[in-house]
Amino acid sequence: MNVIINGEERSFPELGLDAKVADLIAVLGLKGDRIAVERNGEIAARSGWDAAALNPGDKLEIVHFVGGGFV
Repeated sequence: MNVIINGEERSFPELGLDAKVADLIAVLGLKGDRIAVERNGEIAARSGWDAAALNPGDKLEIVHFVGGGFV
Protein backbone atom coordinates (compact mmCIF):
# COMPACT_ATOMS: atom_id res chain seq x y z
CA MET A 1 0.00 0.00 0.00
CA ASN A 2 1.25 3.47 -0.86
CA VAL A 3 0.46 6.38 1.44
CA ILE A 4 1.90 9.85 1.89
CA ILE A 5 3.45 10.50 5.30
CA ASN A 6 4.55 14.03 6.15
CA GLY A 7 4.67 14.89 2.45
CA GLU A 8 6.68 11.83 1.36
CA GLU A 9 5.13 8.96 -0.59
CA ARG A 10 5.99 5.63 1.01
CA SER A 11 5.22 2.04 0.13
CA PHE A 12 4.19 -0.59 2.67
CA PRO A 13 3.79 -3.93 0.87
CA GLU A 14 3.11 -5.64 4.21
CA LEU A 15 -0.17 -3.71 4.59
CA GLY A 16 -3.19 -5.15 2.82
CA LEU A 17 -6.31 -3.38 1.61
CA ASP A 18 -7.95 -4.01 5.00
CA ALA A 19 -5.19 -2.14 6.89
CA LYS A 20 -6.05 0.29 9.65
CA VAL A 21 -4.18 3.33 10.95
CA ALA A 22 -3.09 1.23 13.95
CA ASP A 23 -1.45 -1.26 11.58
CA LEU A 24 0.61 1.49 9.97
CA ILE A 25 1.68 2.83 13.36
CA ALA A 26 2.83 -0.68 14.31
CA VAL A 27 4.75 -1.16 11.04
CA LEU A 28 6.48 2.17 11.60
CA GLY A 29 7.44 1.05 15.12
CA LEU A 30 6.00 4.17 16.72
CA LYS A 31 4.73 4.43 20.28
CA GLY A 32 1.08 5.41 20.07
CA ASP A 33 1.13 7.44 23.25
CA ARG A 34 3.79 9.79 21.86
CA ILE A 35 2.34 10.72 18.49
CA ALA A 36 -0.63 12.46 16.92
CA VAL A 37 -2.00 11.46 13.53
CA GLU A 38 -3.89 13.52 10.98
CA ARG A 39 -5.41 11.58 8.09
CA ASN A 40 -6.60 13.39 4.99
CA GLY A 41 -6.85 16.70 6.85
CA GLU A 42 -8.68 15.39 9.92
CA ILE A 43 -7.27 14.45 13.31
CA ALA A 44 -7.46 10.68 13.81
CA ALA A 45 -8.45 10.04 17.42
CA ARG A 46 -6.14 7.51 19.02
CA SER A 47 -9.14 5.57 20.32
CA GLY A 48 -10.27 5.01 16.72
CA TRP A 49 -6.99 3.90 15.10
CA ASP A 50 -8.03 0.24 15.24
CA ALA A 51 -11.15 1.00 13.18
CA ALA A 52 -9.88 3.80 10.90
CA ALA A 53 -9.40 2.32 7.43
CA LEU A 54 -6.16 3.14 5.66
CA ASN A 55 -6.58 3.59 1.92
CA PRO A 56 -3.99 3.79 -0.86
CA GLY A 57 -3.03 7.41 -1.40
CA ASP A 58 -4.10 8.60 2.06
CA LYS A 59 -2.22 11.65 3.27
CA LEU A 60 -1.03 11.39 6.85
CA GLU A 61 0.79 13.83 9.07
CA ILE A 62 2.43 12.17 12.04
CA VAL A 63 3.75 14.38 14.81
CA HIS A 64 6.02 13.12 17.59
CA PHE A 65 5.75 14.64 21.04
CA VAL A 66 9.13 15.53 22.47
CA GLY A 67 9.65 16.33 26.12
CA GLY A 68 12.09 18.90 27.27
CA GLY A 69 12.81 21.47 29.84
CA PHE A 70 15.27 23.97 31.10
CA VAL A 71 18.67 22.99 32.35
